[in-house]
Amino acid sequence: MVGIVLISHSSGLAAGAAELVGQIAAGARVVPAGGTDDGRLGTSTELIAAAIAAADTGDGVLLVPDMGSSVLSALALLADLDPESSGKRVRLADAPFVEGAVAAAVAASGGLDLTAVASAAEEARDVRKL
Repeated sequence: MVGIVLISHSSGLAAGAAELVGQIAAGARVVPAGGTDDGRLGTSTELIAAAIAAADTGDGVLLVPDMGSSVLSALALLADLDPESSGKRVRLADAPFVEGAVAAAVAASGGLDLTAVASAAEEARDVRKL
């Protein structure tokens, strides 16, 4: 199953979103990576890397960032990784944080591959609320 990492500036936001997504898409592997190493607001490539390792079940990992420097931190980490090494594939989604995470987790729990899970997350930006 494709794993999902939720990257946020806030550890509380990342954990809360992961909890919500996990309740909607039971069985999905969703791991939060929020805040800095010392618990402040911000992002941490070390926390993101640890979350990728925790989320990886062998079918790839989708990163869903909230905004701004979470995207930059993810890109910096990806630049240092070989996304195809040892069979580990990691992709960064350009998707809304909560809606994209839910769509990705539903797709992942249905057994879809990394490309389809990423597409589901990114298509969530077009879903209207009203």
